[in-house]
Amino acid sequence: MVLLLQSLPLLVLLVLLGTGRAGPVGACLVALAVAAPAALVSLPAGASLPRFLVEEALRGAFLAAQPVGVVAGGLLFHAAVSGHGRAEARPATAARVFAVTLPMGAFLESVTGFAVGAVFALGALRGMGIGGAVAAALSLQALVLVPWGGLGPGTALGAVLAGLPAQEVALVAAWPNAAWLVLLGPVLWSLSARAGVPVPPREKAAQLAMLAVIAVLLVLCNLFLPFEVAGILATGPVVVWALWRADPPRDPAAALAAAAPYLLLTACLLLARLWAGAPAFKPYADLPGFPLTHVAVVLWLVSAALLLRLPNGPARAEAALRRAARPALAMLLYVVFGRVLAGSGVAAALASAAAGALGPLAPYAVAPMALLSGIVTGSNVGSNAALMPVQAALGRASGLPEALAPGVHNFAGGAGAGMSVGVLAMLCGLLADGTRPGQVWRLLAPSMALVVLLGCAAVWLLR
Repeated sequence: MVLLLQSLPLLVLLVLLGTGRAGPVGACLVALAVAAPAALVSLPAGASLPRFLVEEALRGAFLAAQPVGVVAGGLLFHAAVSGHGRAEARPATAARVFAVTLPMGAFLESVTGFAVGAVFALGALRGMGIGGAVAAALSLQALVLVPWGGLGPGTALGAVLAGLPAQEVALVAAWPNAAWLVLLGPVLWSLSARAGVPVPPREKAAQLAMLAVIAVLLVLCNLFLPFEVAGILATGPVVVWALWRADPPRDPAAALAAAAPYLLLTACLLLARLWAGAPAFKPYADLPGFPLTHVAVVLWLVSAALLLRLPNGPARAEAALRRAARPALAMLLYVVFGRVLAGSGVAAALASAAAGALGPLAPYAVAPMALLSGIVTGSNVGSNAALMPVQAALGRASGLPEALAPGVHNFAGGAGAGMSVGVLAMLCGLLADGTRPGQVWRLLAPSMALVVLLGCAAVWLLR
């Protein structure tokens, strides 16, 4: 009975979103109401439920301020660089759709994190006339390197919670992630065809080659270089290749000028990372702080500088912030929801119950539990914070190599975060055309199945 009560918030949320009976905000409000009694039966004896809910709401608001700030900053940056209507009205081609979704989106996500790559990909697809659920599903291909997104804060946190070097956890995650990249080819081609842009055989071969290059570079970078830069270095060369194929520049100087804002942003973000020990707002000792060098701060400063150069910059900024309001509210609610489940012990109880019921098959529960935790919490940080200790303990009890369960969790949880409730709520809010998360999830079902299969295969092959 207790287990059913603990699982009810997730079931309610997924049913409401999957059936389309409620929007992202309404569904989460109902799930939060159902989460209160689930938290009550999961809290330690003597704990005050009202105090717990208030504390977790404040913690959730603090954590949500970071991705909300990045999303708003990403929209401001997009408003600053999308000033030429002619560039946004390009017709859709298979090469262009691929270039702006996976390589370009994944590169931006590796630099910024917090689903900014998906926001940029969605804007580019809409500029090509692609909308609806398929546009959201395609833009989510930008989030295939979440464990390295924003230079890997979630991976670093998960490694600390598992008591292992982050480089080891990242390397284990890189192997199934690399295989996932290559196997995503048919998924991408199917989505592109649904969008009305079929991919011819020669283009499929070129895209498969680019996916293979990203996969190989991802593993090599994690083997020989600091894991934080692996996502940038794995996607950077392919971004140039893909964009050149999609739109060969007739004027190299003009192409460089068009790329200048992105180069400026990348340079500023990387320079900010060099400032070790920057002042940070850290109201909670057990949560990551909000440093002065945070992605959101850099995005806002660079965007402001670019907008101030435009005659209609203030108007563009106002429109961008209005668009950010509803996704920001949805993100806040989902982060609070994730905090309530994790902080009360509901998430850990569900994971432990699932593992106990599977017996000798328990190690193969790591990947599906990780995928679910990523979908619910909406971030690699949240997924690792909620379940990494349980998954690491499960791996040790099953006799797995120390880094295997944490690495598989990091991969599958990051993949789930890229297809999460919160991210889908944000993208559906940005589309504003009636698209529901359930419609997008149905399109992503093959990708989710690949994540679980590859996570289980990694446990079988590397144990």
